[in-house]
Amino acid sequence: MTDPSDAALRDLEAQLLAMPPARALQLRVTGGHHDRLRLQAPLAANVNDKGTAFGGSLVSLMTLAAWGLTVLKIEQAGLRAEVYVADSEVRYRAPLRDDLTAEAWLDEGGSWDTFLATLRARGRARATLAAHVLLPDGGVATESRSRYAAILKPD
Repeated sequence: MTDPSDAALRDLEAQLLAMPPARALQLRVTGGHHDRLRLQAPLAANVNDKGTAFGGSLVSLMTLAAWGLTVLKIEQAGLRAEVYVADSEVRYRAPLRDDLTAEAWLDEGGSWDTFLATLRARGRARATLAAHVLLPDGGVATESRSRYAAILKPD
């Protein structure tokens, strides 16, 4: 599949910002290339009492990046579906004292073609996505692995 257009990324950002919790993060969609989606949010809007990124913000940004990537892939295929997070595993590796940058991608062994074919054939499908929030030096502050369920919308 091709990378999403700038218009598709702007539409996704508007869809995300329509959700009050996402709006509170002050997130921005900053990239959608090579089957990955990247979101950013300022530390100032997501800081905890220690001056580091709030854990809930880290998880939220990763969840929204993976959810958004799944939505983009479905829309690129010309389908309409509701997408839900089914479950997640999160690991906090290091404190982050900088703006948040989350990136999501389809987990190893997954296939967007298989996911979309299943969605077309059965009206529902699941995909496992990985995500992380990076430290300024390129290390990983937080990482997640989550399953997302998609259910076709009736025409």
